[in-house]
Amino acid sequence: VQLQASGGGLVQPGGSLSLSCAASGSIFSVNSMGWYRQAPGKQRELVATVTSGGFANYADSVKGRFAISRDNAKNTVYLQMNSLKPEDTAVYYCNAWVRTDAWVQMTYWGKGTQVTVSS
Repeated sequence: VQLQASGGGLVQPGGSLSLSCAASGSIFSVNSMGWYRQAPGKQRELVATVTSGGFANYADSVKGRFAISRDNAKNTVYLQMNSLKPEDTAVYYCNAWVRTDAWVQMTYWGKGTQVTVSS
């Protein structure tokens, strides 16, 4: 199973960016998908997750600014980031809980993508 993320880059404060991440490989089903981030010198932290049923969970720091969504048919998760702040600068990692068969579920991580918010 591979997670391929795209998006990110450099944006000014108050701007917007979007991320996407597609899961591929030997997949039976994809359960929770989400995004985490890690800023320099800090631990990786939750940004947002979404279940296969569409229930979303957000970190308090991004509520009202970020929106997570997914396309189950494409095993893809999206993150729309609005009103970006310098403190949102981090490497963003895609995560997914994937069943490769009816009995085995594992968590997978994508390679990080850099988001930099700076004027």
